[in-house]
Formats: sequence, C-alpha cells, structure tokens
Amino acid sequence: MQPGLHADAASALSKGQRSYQEDAVIADFARGSDVGLIVLADGMGGHAAGDVASKIVLTEVYSALVFQRGEGAGLEPHVSDLLHSAAMEANTCLKEHVAAYPDTRGMGATLVASVIINRNLYWISIGDSPLLLFRDGKLRQLNEDHSMASQIDFMVKTGLIGADEGQNHPDRNTLTSVLFGGDVAMIDCPQEPLALRAGDILIVASDGLQFLTYDQIEECLRQNQHRPSADIVEVLLHEVDSLHDPDLDNVSFSVVCFQDVSAPAVLKEQERRPEMRRVG
Repeated sequence: MQPGLHADAASALSKGQRSYQEDAVIADFARGSDVGLIVLADGMGGHAAGDVASKIVLTEVYSALVFQRGEGAGLEPHVSDLLHSAAMEANTCLKEHVAAYPDTRGMGATLVASVIINRNLYWISIGDSPLLLFRDGKLRQLNEDHSMASQIDFMVKTGLIGADEGQNHPDRNTLTSVLFGGDVAMIDCPQEPLALRAGDILIVASDGLQFLTYDQIEECLRQNQHRPSADIVEVLLHEVDSLHDPDLDNVSFSVVCFQDVSAPAVLKEQERRPEMRRVG
C-alpha cells in the first residue's frame, strides 16, 4: 500500500438459513506488504460439492496471488494477467476434480478477487458476487453482474416488464457465467485500475449480502463510515439477521476501509489485524 493510505479489513461468514456453508472468503493485508488481497468464492452444487468448489477456487486463486505478492510494485504491470491465469487454473482444478469424482458434476463457484497496489484496485470477477465501493456517501457496484438479474432490470427500465415482475422473476438469480470446469462465458477483468482514496470503503461479497437492498447497505455505511471495519461488519450482519428471511442464503463478505494514516482514529487501529466473524 502506498504510504499515506491505511487499509483496515474485516470479514464475515454466515450460513444464513442454509444447513451448510458454500461460501469461502479471505482478506489479506499483511503488515509491511505493499499488496493487499481479497478473494471470495460462492460455491454451488449442493452439500459437499458446493463447499468443495468454493474452497478449490479460493485456494488456487489466493495461492497464485500470494506467490507473486513478493514482487510488490513490480507486480502491477502484470496483475490483470495474473488474475486471469489464476482464475483459469482454478477452473482447470474444478474440471480435474469432477473427472476424479463424477458425483460432483455440476459443482461450480463464482469468483471475486481483488488486488490493491499503490492505491490502485484491480479485480477479476466471474458470476454474480458483487464488488461494491462506498465513496462520498454513495454506493455503487464496480464489477459486472453475470446473472439474468441485470438483463431483467434492463427490461424493467425499458418498460418491457413491471417492477414487481422483475423483482420476483424466477430466472433472476440464474448465472450467465461461472467457474465450473468448462468454458467460462464472461470474465470481468479490467486492465485499468480504479484509484482508491482516503475515505473509501470496499466490500467484496457473495450475493447473500444482497438480501439487503443497495439503499439499506448504503445507509449502514453512511452511518458507520468512520468506524473500524470490524464494527461495520457487525452492523451489516445485524441488518441481514434482522430480515428474518426464511430463504436467506449463505452470506460472506469482506469490508476494507481506506483512510489517511495521519487520522487519529486510524492510528489507534493500526495494530489491529484483519478480523473474521463467523455466524451460524
């Protein structure tokens, strides 16, 4: 991380109302390193298969990134290529696993992997797991949504279908791209990074967090933007739990707050290590 910008990270995992956990997430902002990493995978394929798929993807992508992290700033010109190759290696591992264990056919996982170097955010995403940025009081999604939801929302916007029909459309959560061992239909991996600023809050999440509306997430961040990331994680988990939704999916996410190291609140938090919350 470039001098002057401090990253305070915390993560959470919850089973929601499911009987098993198919999400996997890691945020790694090692003290003294110029490179911060976040990797999240949301598995599918039912009990065991989805859990295995997310762990395969997380392990393969994270290992590839950690192996190259020692290059520091020298990694930056090649980081997008590294993200792409790491994702494809994970996809190959899924293919090999299914070949060895045919009963896991149909397993797969979404992926969001972020690398932060010198205040620059690079990412790759495949699937519908959102990468969110809160800046100047506004929340927006940075990555593409590889699901039918984006197409259905466009139909609502253009008046082809009504808002209620769009929100409750049976195909809304159907993925249009995913890692599953075969050809990957769509990959979001921009060559140009996003420049981060002091005050930014980054959220890497599985789609379970989107049981909350964007307005609800934005309001939580607006009210708690000056608090440590671990506190923001607790607030978001509380909001999700407060829905009491019997269909609540697995929820996993990392929150990273970027602040000027000269700020007193940050100086108090510099000795904190990234935290993990696990619920259910």
